[in-house]
Amino acid sequence: MIKQESIQQILSRIDVVEIVGSFVRLKKRGANYLGLCPFHNEKTPSFTVSPSKEIYKCFGCGKSGNAINFLMEHEKYSYVEAIRWLAQKYNVELEETEVSPEIKEKQQLADSLFIINNYARDYFQETLFNSEEGQSVGLSYFEERGFTEETIRKFQLGYCLNTRDTFVHTALAKGYNLEYLQKTGLVTIRNEQPADNYRGRVIFPIHNQSGKILGFGARILGKHDRAPKYINSPENEIYIKSRVLYGTYFARHAIDRQDECLLVEGYTDVVSLHQAGVENVVASSGTSLTQDQLRLIRKYTNNLTILYDGDSAGVKAALRGLDMAVEEGLNVRLVLFPDKEDPDSYVRKIGADAFREFIAENKQDFILFKLHTSLQDAGNDTQKKAQLVNEIAETISKIDKVEDFTKQQDYIRQCSQLLKIDEQGLVQLVNKFIRERISKIESQFKTKEPEAPVDEELKDEAVADALLFNSDEKQERELVKILLRFGDRSFSEEDRNTVADYVFNLPYDFESLADSEIVKKILREYKKVYDEGNIPDKKWFLYHSDQEIAQHTALILEDKEAELSQNWKDRFEIDTVCGDDAYLKDTLSTTNYLVLRKIRKLMQENQSEMELSQKNEDADALLKCMELHQHLKQIERELVQNLGTVIFR
Repeated sequence: MIKQESIQQILSRIDVVEIVGSFVRLKKRGANYLGLCPFHNEKTPSFTVSPSKEIYKCFGCGKSGNAINFLMEHEKYSYVEAIRWLAQKYNVELEETEVSPEIKEKQQLADSLFIINNYARDYFQETLFNSEEGQSVGLSYFEERGFTEETIRKFQLGYCLNTRDTFVHTALAKGYNLEYLQKTGLVTIRNEQPADNYRGRVIFPIHNQSGKILGFGARILGKHDRAPKYINSPENEIYIKSRVLYGTYFARHAIDRQDECLLVEGYTDVVSLHQAGVENVVASSGTSLTQDQLRLIRKYTNNLTILYDGDSAGVKAALRGLDMAVEEGLNVRLVLFPDKEDPDSYVRKIGADAFREFIAENKQDFILFKLHTSLQDAGNDTQKKAQLVNEIAETISKIDKVEDFTKQQDYIRQCSQLLKIDEQGLVQLVNKFIRERISKIESQFKTKEPEAPVDEELKDEAVADALLFNSDEKQERELVKILLRFGDRSFSEEDRNTVADYVFNLPYDFESLADSEIVKKILREYKKVYDEGNIPDKKWFLYHSDQEIAQHTALILEDKEAELSQNWKDRFEIDTVCGDDAYLKDTLSTTNYLVLRKIRKLMQENQSEMELSQKNEDADALLKCMELHQHLKQIERELVQNLGTVIFR
């Protein structure tokens, strides 16, 4: 865990305009900055950054937040990754709480492997451009593939000399650890001596989502009977092949914008398509798709289009991982290229525009494609057809999200027609597979208390509703805003009390007076810090590790001015003045409103009790209710009189 002191150092240096401006071209407009939203396609700028409020807001797609939120949303970082990025930018040394020796050792090893990979990337790129062999062999190969120097440098491609141990000797001379060099796969041991593992090969660095080098793919040049065409880094503490897709770092923004991910097989396919301007593309590096890779894609989009060679091997490769993709909720399409063509060769042959048109016109639904292909293979074989019916039913059964019910029914209808079987029979078979899967899951968790399933659509609606504050909740938000903006300001010159002192020393618990759960949460956090002798500023909450608090803080602070209830004057005759210069009056008005609101609710409840007592002719209960009414009325009168206001009788 990163220590709060380190986080506070970072927060004190954050400039939201500088951070967002690293990724978006901004122009100053009055007090704010304006630019094209990076989260959706737009031609007219609607993306605003406010340096005074330290937030961004897009009035087109509605996305908003702070500098850390921006990094998390734009770069797909976790909170900790965003903090580390900022620490590096602002040269803040992060201090972390004590961790076990084992965890510390793993962290140090991971850092060492990243450092070695960075060195190797620079070494191989330097060799490619500035050595005779690199230029004549490696650079010539890339130029033959049509790669420009700009593309080569963008993907940080390189070359390893075709010598036994030039790289390893250079690395050891610079102090890099031999054991770690072996772990990365850069070096191997032959005849008890260290040797370069990638000699005579062009190098493709493999990046993680934040641009760090996880490992390398190395392609041999020329014909070698016993040597594999490609060598990839072995799995280690930082590189797990099943969790990585080549090109994600370069494609993530395009996938996000276009809401579609194109999946190809090889490194050169990715590089070639990027150079042609088709940037929403990643590669599985010739392996079957894994669940982790599919979940990585789903972080950016639900739409996956697989581009593969049109030969039989390409078709079989395309069918692998289908059920997992469907289970992950991805909308999967397939595009097959003409014989002897692949994405790299085809885009160079027909050009980028024609390539995009080809993709759009030749997308096939994955499930229906699988059915058509399998039907052709089955021919008139009854047993193969029966097996196919079961396979298709099992695949359809994995489309089990509530919002996909119509899609599932549509597949059942189309597949039953193509298979020439009874539709109801296919429904029953699909339901059988669903029951079997549920039964299997339940058997795995017999000892655990089952949790109620969460309907994602309803959950999303609940989140949206939570952001739409009602009239009363605006007053609760106003109290939060006052504390965030003016909590440390003087409330009374006589005893040097602050606004926070005033609020938390009143004989009322505002957390319990609030109805909004997020307001309660923020007040609870504020009070916790206040009780420790500190007054947190808005940055404490705006950049809070709890993203719910951070998000709602941004929403609360983005209001242009205080939005006190229009009914106050009618209900309480409280005349309010908003703005920085009126924070004292705003504090009194807001706290007063919340207390009065609570009293009014108690009075309404008491009135109902009075009516019930009257109806039941319960004199004792009626007397108690009348006494309580007088008591509440007196509290109400005193509160209002203290503020110099008058209420209707």
